[in-house]
Amino acid sequence: MTTATQPTPIGHYIQGQRAAGTSSRSQDVTNPATGAVTGRVALANRADVDAAVAAAQAAFPAWADTPPIRRARVLFRFLELVNQHKDALAHAITAEHGKVFTDAQGEVARGIDIIEFACGIPQLLKGDFTDQVSTGIDNWTLRQPLGVVAGITPFNFPVMVPMWMFPVAIAAGNTFVLKPSPTDPTASLLMADLFKQAGLPDGVFNVVQGDKEAVDALIEHPDVKAVSFVGSTPIANYIYETGARHGKRVQALGGAKNHMVVMPDADIDQAVDALIGAGYGSAGERCMAISVAVLVGDAADKLVPKLIERTRALKVLNGTNLAAEMGPIVTRAAHERISGYIDLGVKEGAQLLVDGRGFDGKQAGEGCEGGFWLGGTLFDHVTPAMRIYKEEIFGPVLAVVRAKDFAEAVQLVNDHEFGNGVACFTRDGNVAREFGRRIQAGMVGINVPIPVPMAWHGFGGWKRSLFGDMHAYGEEGVRFYTKQKSIMQRWPESTPKGAEFVMPTAK
Repeated sequence: MTTATQPTPIGHYIQGQRAAGTSSRSQDVTNPATGAVTGRVALANRADVDAAVAAAQAAFPAWADTPPIRRARVLFRFLELVNQHKDALAHAITAEHGKVFTDAQGEVARGIDIIEFACGIPQLLKGDFTDQVSTGIDNWTLRQPLGVVAGITPFNFPVMVPMWMFPVAIAAGNTFVLKPSPTDPTASLLMADLFKQAGLPDGVFNVVQGDKEAVDALIEHPDVKAVSFVGSTPIANYIYETGARHGKRVQALGGAKNHMVVMPDADIDQAVDALIGAGYGSAGERCMAISVAVLVGDAADKLVPKLIERTRALKVLNGTNLAAEMGPIVTRAAHERISGYIDLGVKEGAQLLVDGRGFDGKQAGEGCEGGFWLGGTLFDHVTPAMRIYKEEIFGPVLAVVRAKDFAEAVQLVNDHEFGNGVACFTRDGNVAREFGRRIQAGMVGINVPIPVPMAWHGFGGWKRSLFGDMHAYGEEGVRFYTKQKSIMQRWPESTPKGAEFVMPTAK
């Protein structure tokens, strides 16, 4: 007789230790490949959020006063530990998100890039100095931390996206409260444990698990000075407006509908490889996934047959299988939503070339019958009037739109409400230059399908893909998590006698 395994309780991390919290609410954590419930995550109430913020507030004065080089040394030790445990983090991602293990390893590697960048905080915090701005007067600037800051992160990158935020924020002298997705919460606690081992003082990094109640408590809390968010556009808009109304500095990255324009002169095999990887990698659950292929002129005739063949041949397997190219959908609800969009596309008149709805979980591996499985789906003759073109599906659904020429392709992209990422495949240098200059999107790839900027450049879209003024990480991230102070100074020996009643000018 076998006994059912009890789901693992998953709680918060407050004041340097794991905590169950005071809320009675919780939520199942599921392995998407099998459908089995593996954990039960606590959902914070306002008292739990208050406890995390209070811990961060108490830790802030000492941490902010710690010299940047000493803060960087803690980050260096954290970096070493993350490198030692990167596969454990990747396994946690695969177990709760479902993405294939090699993709999870790539996610962790991109997060490590940000830690490496944050280790340079002594250089990044240097201000400007001007000697003798006026007779006997010097002027300089410095950047100081804000206080307690919060990060609200999505399910699709449970390691990388939090690392877009907290290494830079903490290196700059702030204390941090992370609210990860309750769908895949385990990685957040693993990162907290590693930070503790690295010597981070208690209270500097805290984790509250939860849903909307925790989000609202954070964005309304008077002691939280800034909020960074990554997720869908409606929620990003809500967080931006609510946070701003409560006096927060807010950076809210929203949704996307990323296009890849393929010109007739492009290398067709390279373009197909790019579309397959960028469209179906991580089951399309990426804000930088390519979901629209804009095929210009006769590129469609050469490319569509190859896309059909490659989409049908996708290796959709349990993410623990190293041969897998695509894993399951993250939750049953997400599977139903994506399937509903495929139904809608058919009703709208798009031509369904490959239908992923019939994929049987048994094909994915032993024990996968109850998982949330969907094959790659390919539509052709999609038009801008269709909802499957307008709306973010966030799944393995690739839509082909045909354009007669380059100008029409550029106009198509620029007319969309989202402006996150975009790519153009061409051999023509002038086309590439004009595309980069004229396209209305925050991140552009020329023969690069997923142009996610490196750690020192910063991530962010345009239009309704970003609410706020600054991109994530890079130097813009340092500016987001700090405030500039300008100091002017002179000494009594150079100060003229008598009151001055006119506006000071350089003399």
